[in-house]
Amino acid sequence: MNSLKVRLLLSTLAMTVVMLPIIGLTLSNAFERQLNVALKNELKAYSYSIFTVAEVENNLLLMPELLLENQFNINQSGLYALITKRSKETEIGAIKNKILWQSQSLLTLSLTAVLPSPDVGQTLISKISLADSPHLLYSFSASFSDNGQDFEITLHLIKDQQALLSALNDFEKTLWAWLLALMVVFVFVQIAWLLWTLKPLTVLSQELEHIEKGQKKALDANYPLELQPVTQQLNALLALEENQRKRYRNALSDLAHSLKNPLAVIQSQQNISASASEQLTLINNIIEHQLKRAQSAGQSSWHLGVKIKPVVDKLISTLAKIYHDKNLSFAVNVDASAIFKGDEADLMEILGNLLDNACKAAKHKIAISVISSAKILTIEIADDGAGIEASQRDIILSRGGRADTYQAGHGIGLAIVNDLVSSYQGQLTISNSTTLNGAVFTLIF
Repeated sequence: MNSLKVRLLLSTLAMTVVMLPIIGLTLSNAFERQLNVALKNELKAYSYSIFTVAEVENNLLLMPELLLENQFNINQSGLYALITKRSKETEIGAIKNKILWQSQSLLTLSLTAVLPSPDVGQTLISKISLADSPHLLYSFSASFSDNGQDFEITLHLIKDQQALLSALNDFEKTLWAWLLALMVVFVFVQIAWLLWTLKPLTVLSQELEHIEKGQKKALDANYPLELQPVTQQLNALLALEENQRKRYRNALSDLAHSLKNPLAVIQSQQNISASASEQLTLINNIIEHQLKRAQSAGQSSWHLGVKIKPVVDKLISTLAKIYHDKNLSFAVNVDASAIFKGDEADLMEILGNLLDNACKAAKHKIAISVISSAKILTIEIADDGAGIEASQRDIILSRGGRADTYQAGHGIGLAIVNDLVSSYQGQLTISNSTTLNGAVFTLIF
């Protein structure tokens, strides 16, 4: 969950999954309420039309044979009407409804449910089952005056709900189909919007990767206003770090020059004893060693990448001339895209020392292999010489090792190489080559 894209996408999906169903349910309920209201208004209008043609004479209800609404005149049309009157049965004290009239559409149907009797002027709406089908029951009570006496009746209108349920079902299918399509479109739009919104961060990541590989020295893309302060500060940091490294190296070069000249003058004196001359040589080697360690760019904040193959080719060309009398054969297997994320001078120092030692120790063959992957760079240099005993491997790589403890062909340069590799947080190991039977030096960054 550390990815901004994943977080924003999950939040968008959560909002989509939650909000759209809520909208669907709200619209579905609203549509159902509107259908019910329309149906009730329709039944109310039918009740007015029936009461208009109803008459009471001599305590009898008179109704026309046919009603204006033709559905009342067709058998099982789905729209039914009947008029009842409340009467008391004195024997048990129960109240029941007496049917005074019913529409022709209800002739072949029988009512089993007890019909309600609301108070005069009141309306009751309920649901009943008629012919095993759900129906809506609209009951309204009214009072007629017959010779000064009240004649109370209740009109019952029954409407088949199949059409309403079918319309509601069709609406819900259409609604959810459109909402599902809208959800898919909304998700794709949100993904495109997120990718467009976060594109500057992707560009920033790509530019930083190019800087790390040495393909760029600064961030130069057109960033939004919110990211410009960050990119400007990063560019300032890169420039400051580069200038500090240059000043540091220049100062060290001046120091090396200042120390070597006096040493050279002292060594040129003819009256210096052999022991003093030996100590001066040792001091010179120590100065050379420490200066090369200090000049390493291994702890640089940003590593400008260096392609390895041109450096290897240059070193092999030079060493082949130096050791031409040994007629050495070089087997080179270098990944053309391999990049050393560091300083070119450090890479020359590392590979130069290792290849020089291999040339000194080799009889006829030297093999160089460079393999690069997404996160690991492996360099192997092997020779067909006598190899290095296991007891000597740690000594020649140790910081305090002396030159006279090394095997022939492996001098103080290996200690320098080990320090340079360590400064880049790499690993240097020595083993025996299975193909050439000599020593093999393996560098892993």
